[in-house]
Amino acid sequence: MRFTNCIRSVAICVVVLTLCALSATPARAVDPWGLKPGNVELKSAGALVFGPAGILFVGDTAGGAVYAIATGDQGARSAGELSLAGLSAQLAQHLGVAEADLKVNDLAVNPETGHIYLSVAAGKPARGAIVGISSDGTLKTISLENVPHARAELTDVPDSAVGRRGDPRDDAITDLAYRDGKLLVAGLAKGESPSTVREFAFPFAAGATATKIEIFHAAHGRVEDHAVVRTFVPLVIDEEPVVLAGFTCTPLVRFPISALEAGNKVRGTTVAELGNRNRPLDMIVYEKNGQRYILMANSARGVMKISLANVRENPGLTEPVRGGGTAGQTYETIAELAGVEQLDKLDDAHGVILAKNADGSLDLRTIALP
Repeated sequence: MRFTNCIRSVAICVVVLTLCALSATPARAVDPWGLKPGNVELKSAGALVFGPAGILFVGDTAGGAVYAIATGDQGARSAGELSLAGLSAQLAQHLGVAEADLKVNDLAVNPETGHIYLSVAAGKPARGAIVGISSDGTLKTISLENVPHARAELTDVPDSAVGRRGDPRDDAITDLAYRDGKLLVAGLAKGESPSTVREFAFPFAAGATATKIEIFHAAHGRVEDHAVVRTFVPLVIDEEPVVLAGFTCTPLVRFPISALEAGNKVRGTTVAELGNRNRPLDMIVYEKNGQRYILMANSARGVMKISLANVRENPGLTEPVRGGGTAGQTYETIAELAGVEQLDKLDDAHGVILAKNADGSLDLRTIALP
């Protein structure tokens, strides 16, 4: 009898310990990035960038927010070249819309796997969608239902209003970059001096710090604080973390990341003027033969390979550059890269480009970095 009671006691202890272990499991399984399952309510899908652990950041200008979405895209890296002619027709068919009612807003490569992701406005009225492309060219819409995610709100986005320069709300988020646990968000804010760079710590635990920025716009011959960053890259130059940002018409400007603090207004150093009547579309930074370069796609001036030699010592332009001229950092135009609208780095030697053809269709392919 005493032996039976002992067995029962041991069994009860085992049950209690098992229940305790099970109850402790959720605490251990809490997502370290603060992501929680739920539906992602994208009002628009714009700028993209990857963070850690296959997390994709998506800018939602219409919703005035940035989302961190767990793609689950982790593991072995895919290899090989990819070429998708007529991608826009394939995307339209995949999403069930007319090709004329489809627009690709951004392209990002997952640096861990090499898989490609596109943000798309599809249909009328346009809905935001994220489409992944595997190494064999297969298209897959990324589910936004019951997916681990986090949302960071931008509280100072401009109101929607159509003006001479278009709707400022469309430029609330123009580009994203992730570096050292921080998400940098370029765009416009409300009020005076609208050109802004916001910084979120990730995981999203608090609101953004917002820094107003201004530039000397050499093509215009004046200081401006309304010109919005169109595309930018973070990098380290002589042990100093900086941002290099491209603006319409086309100054390239250096900002120290250490100066991006809440309440600051920072004037960048204009290290190049790359020609007027032009809009930078996208850019990456890479190294080749021991030298670093920026590869920048433009609306009217092709793809530029811009040297970063001595960019830290560049004192900046302070005098007007008239007549569509150029000055500052040297560059060459890569003639064979025509019609490029989006690009990202695939690996140390290759990139991925999205190019528009004369008929308006889109092709996607990998390239050797020039």
